[in-house]
Amino acid sequence: MLTFTTHSSEETIELGKKIGSCLKKGDIIAMQGTLAAGKTTITKGIALSLGINDTITSPTFCLISEYSGKMPLYHMDVYRLDGVEDFINLGTDDMLYGDGVSIIEWSEKIMDELPSKTIILKISINEDSSRTIVIENWNNDPIDFK
Repeated sequence: MLTFTTHSSEETIELGKKIGSCLKKGDIIAMQGTLAAGKTTITKGIALSLGINDTITSPTFCLISEYSGKMPLYHMDVYRLDGVEDFINLGTDDMLYGDGVSIIEWSEKIMDELPSKTIILKISINEDSSRTIVIENWNNDPIDFK
């Protein structure tokens, strides 16, 4: 388990860049955290590290956004889904088991459908508005965040 603290959006994006630089094809990140915790903000950093310069927004209403860079980034938001069956019906297998990186916001709803190698990233907001980011199941290169 890895634990980081960020004190601004810029630091959260920088941590995302560090995480993204260690990701490999087929990696899946299951993001968990309350509304406005910083899930999309950290995804912006991951996207930048993958050479994606598009504006990254939460895919709450479109459910899945696909971006092209060094490798594809599939950014999913399952907040509005009723459960696992809705997720399966989206046809996400090609994304989850393909040549890109998948990031799933509100993943708590579908954890049973994700492979055991899924990286879990939990973001919480602290009283001073800083963020604590806990990464579980990290089997990639070490993250040097200073």
